[in-house]
Amino acid sequence: MLDLNYIRKHPEEVKKAAEGKHDHADVDRLLELDGERRGLMHESEQLRQRLNEASKEIGRLKKEGKDASAQMSEMKDVSKNIKGYEEKLRRLDGDMKEILLAIPNVPAPDVPAGEDESANERIRSWGEKRGFSYTPRPHWELGVQLDILDLERGAKISGAGFPLFKGPGARLERAMFNFMLDLHTDKHGYKEVFPPFLVNRASMIGTGQLPKLEGDMYKTAGDDLFLIPTSEVPITNIHRDEILDHKQLPLCYTAYTPCFRREAGAHGKDTRGIIRIHQFDKVEMVKFVRPETSPDQLESLLSDAEEVLQLLELPYRVQKLCVGDLSFAAHKCYDIEAWAPGVDRWLEVSSCSNFTDFQARRANIRFRDEDGKVRFVHTLNGSGVALPRTVIALIENYQQADGSVVIPKVLRDYMGGADVIWS
Repeated sequence: MLDLNYIRKHPEEVKKAAEGKHDHADVDRLLELDGERRGLMHESEQLRQRLNEASKEIGRLKKEGKDASAQMSEMKDVSKNIKGYEEKLRRLDGDMKEILLAIPNVPAPDVPAGEDESANERIRSWGEKRGFSYTPRPHWELGVQLDILDLERGAKISGAGFPLFKGPGARLERAMFNFMLDLHTDKHGYKEVFPPFLVNRASMIGTGQLPKLEGDMYKTAGDDLFLIPTSEVPITNIHRDEILDHKQLPLCYTAYTPCFRREAGAHGKDTRGIIRIHQFDKVEMVKFVRPETSPDQLESLLSDAEEVLQLLELPYRVQKLCVGDLSFAAHKCYDIEAWAPGVDRWLEVSSCSNFTDFQARRANIRFRDEDGKVRFVHTLNGSGVALPRTVIALIENYQQADGSVVIPKVLRDYMGGADVIWS
């Protein structure tokens, strides 16, 4: 959520930012309500002042043994009017908050202009695409041949978009997230948590999924709980409505969770294989930092995610997202895309975002600085990294002519010492 003072000072910038993100920000209506609210506040304060004066006058008259009935009658009328103003202010506050929650974050100055992903800026690439003496097979063919992926039985159990991994495929998923958790905790300094997979509405609002993206979420009936679309949601809300000490910052957490998304806006896209599915595994990294450090912390977060791909020896590229491809809550974002030769595509396996104080204002996450001033933290998060697209890239890059898949060296201990998956 943006600071209301910022919107007052930069209304056109906020409108332009929302338009660039393909959102609508009802800034004019917000400022109209804000003006009305400030007028009511002024009138209410004047009535409170009159109430205080009347109370003093009544006390003086009673002390002098004089009749104070007229003043008491007036005080009742003033109190009634104050309650009326308070009710109007509550309604205005609710209307204003509804508008504020629908206004997206403002992009950073160095975010490229552009309508969609075609305008994203290439930052760097790592690794070389492997040459094949044959046409590389896509992961859905390899998965069936190796008996490690069963989409038909997954669909029978739950529906399309819910894959079933089997044997070495299941172990590969487990090996991947254990490897990543060990890397982020042992080398990168994150604290591991294992959060709930269901969250309440306040948590979803706090990170910006609601109200905008409710149609993409899986919701339980009767209790208003949501299956998490990413562990960013429960991790960020660990410190909702808290005031941290500046000595605690930065706070860095990592977690493995399954993630659940309806992908309501992506009907008909990537229907083959497991590129776009409704349930997937992911290791997430979340940071709570001082505002002045968040730009550097984003670069550090990106580096932590990149190291996963480097250790797996998978070719990848880093893209800085343009305004039109930037998420609702993000101020700046990098995507990491791994090369998948079987589908002949770059696949997004991580997004690393700086949200500045946008989420912190929604979730009321603050810290007390050295001078005792209470300020909002900045939050960042990044996939470190997401499965199964990384598994897709791994299987397709490490496939052999005989149909086997070589296991990257860094994963072999996690795979019980195995160095290849055979059919």
